[in-house]
Amino acid sequence: MLNIRDLRIDPASLGAKKLLVDIAPAYEYKDGKRTDTLTGYRYVVALPEHALEKLSVKIDGKQLMDKPDGFAEVEFSGLEVGVYETKEGVRFTAKATGIALVNRKA
Repeated sequence: MLNIRDLRIDPASLGAKKLLVDIAPAYEYKDGKRTDTLTGYRYVVALPEHALEKLSVKIDGKQLMDKPDGFAEVEFSGLEVGVYETKEGVRFTAKATGIALVNRKA
């Protein structure tokens, strides 16, 4: 039987722009409970092509950039997006290996 957790979403479907709006620490969970062990950071991006819906992208390791004042356009390397189901409905999960600011030239 097909498991919803085995499905992957094409990152291109998120749209061309990803606007970094927040950064939060990500912790390890054991037996469904959060521990004090820091595993990485969650980079929260707003997606303009999806009515500014937000997506949290986890990157393991040290914090790679500071939280912007307002927002900053970023791109992810190694971005993988998946889906899972809870009692509340379908949820998205995302992880990446890196993040960088986008420098657009006028």
